[in-house]
Amino acid sequence: MKGLIFALISSVSIWAQSTPDVFEIARKGTENQAKEALLQNKNCFNLVNSEGFTPLILACYKGNIPVAKCIIASGVAINYNSPMGSALMAATVKGNLELVNLLLTHQADPNLADDQGNTALIYAAMFQNVEIVKLLLSHGAHRDAKDEKGQTAFEHAVKTGNEQLIQLLKH
Repeated sequence: MKGLIFALISSVSIWAQSTPDVFEIARKGTENQAKEALLQNKNCFNLVNSEGFTPLILACYKGNIPVAKCIIASGVAINYNSPMGSALMAATVKGNLELVNLLLTHQADPNLADDQGNTALIYAAMFQNVEIVKLLLSHGAHRDAKDEKGQTAFEHAVKTGNEQLIQLLKH
């Protein structure tokens, strides 16, 4: 009996060591590591970590474009919305125009809001990213969406004093 238990524990331990950490791959892994993880488990990128993030959200936040592309190609739920936001919001906060464009072309919803009511457009205004604001607006982002304090992207733009943003977001 002891031998059976030892064998079982050993095989579980070996399996755990050989299973890639998809969240670590998302943060700083390579495209090849992402593909290998998919071969081992085709649903690995649908996992959610203890903070509520998916591998796609983490890849977008860390700017890991090759891995983000692989994750998107695997057919994940691109609009998964954690309490702190979606992959689109993560790419927006980090100012990654390439990832924002990639997500939008794969049907990311620009009007999702996080637990504070912030949308990607509100974040783009807060971080004064004119190009991302333009891109989000061209993909149907709602100018009139309000955060939990009742403020729109326009009102956030006014706070920054960025005249180009203010003009873009005027109704």
